[in-house]
Amino acid sequence: MDFDMLGLSPKLTASLAAQGITEPTPIQKQAIPHAMNGRDVMGLAQTGTGKTAAFGLPLIHALTKIGVKPKPKSVNGLILAPTRELANQIAENLRAYTGGSHLSVAIVVGGVSINRQINRLERGVDLLVATPGRLMDLLDRRAVSLSDAKFLVLDEADQMLDLGFIHALRKIAPLLAKDRQTMLFSATMPKQMNEIASAYLVDPVRVEVSRPGQTADNITQSVHFIAQSEKQGLLMELLKKHPDERALVFGRTKHGSEKLMKNLDRAGFSTASIHGNKSQGQRDRAIAAFKAGTVKVLVATDVAARGIDIPEVMFVYNYDLPNVAENYIHRIGRTARAGASGAAIAFCAPDEMPYLKDIEKVAKQSITVASGRPWEVTGATKPAGSRRRGGGGGGPRQNFGGGKPAQGKPASAAPKRRRRRVA
Repeated sequence: MDFDMLGLSPKLTASLAAQGITEPTPIQKQAIPHAMNGRDVMGLAQTGTGKTAAFGLPLIHALTKIGVKPKPKSVNGLILAPTRELANQIAENLRAYTGGSHLSVAIVVGGVSINRQINRLERGVDLLVATPGRLMDLLDRRAVSLSDAKFLVLDEADQMLDLGFIHALRKIAPLLAKDRQTMLFSATMPKQMNEIASAYLVDPVRVEVSRPGQTADNITQSVHFIAQSEKQGLLMELLKKHPDERALVFGRTKHGSEKLMKNLDRAGFSTASIHGNKSQGQRDRAIAAFKAGTVKVLVATDVAARGIDIPEVMFVYNYDLPNVAENYIHRIGRTARAGASGAAIAFCAPDEMPYLKDIEKVAKQSITVASGRPWEVTGATKPAGSRRRGGGGGGPRQNFGGGKPAQGKPASAAPKRRRRRVA
């Protein structure tokens, strides 16, 4: 099957062919025909499988066919993304798809001049890519109207839940045209996603090319059981084995990620970092350098897990395991993009054993042990601040075995707890 068979306009398929895009991915094959028929769509697929084109191409086709120029301060289609990095990636792809057409694409995210964004919206926009927070700021200033928007896309909707953007969504969605088409895309399927789908989608078609939470087959996964104090040395040792390959290193906190980046830099690695304490300009420059290959190691918090689309990323290191299990799926999805292969390497300290158990439960698979032995966990709860999505329970603090290897004793089941939001 090629894009011509999906019903897209010849001009659009020619534009795709000029970019070397000739064969649709599985999620595109399933989602595009339904979207072209005007149906609401809930798409579930692993990261790196082409979800942006799955919703972007039908939108472009529909807006080109309608041929209605946007009014001043209005938009014809809205795409919401949870992070600046993902919003930038979506906008970049949409601009490539709309090349040579009359359609306009704009992006509004935090961390950059709002006045410049206000000026851009004055002329009206066909497709607006936005993060919820900045869009709410612009709506409060009456710099943009959504009443003409007949298309709404929620990309990576599960992370919107995790970051608390559901409250903004409740305010934004009613401002769009009542007669609209809505599409929701995600790589994981927490329970609350059905609530969002029932609230904002009408009789949606569910398209699914992989089990929610499943990791890509072409990613080799492994875990090292190692004390926290020894992680940095092991990371440097592994990075030295592949000096010419790009590596993405995930930390859990802003301070810890920045400290790790500086230590790697002093050790002679070409490295940069992105996290919530970095300005948007700093984050953009770091990603651009990483994409260009002048920076080989990018240290990031989960702010980057949904917004880096660089096929050349060969290694993803989970230096700190995420305390939301689904984030592991998105982290390792930064490698093995567009059909390539990659490796995801996790470091697990004693107090991270509950996180690993959660990850394996969500992914429904055991991660291969590269070194060490699973740590013994005692007590009945996770470390304070950890949780699975949708948690809210309580319980006593957990005591760990002080780095003692397990003697065949399985980790105890861990109740859910609320975690602090970090970026």
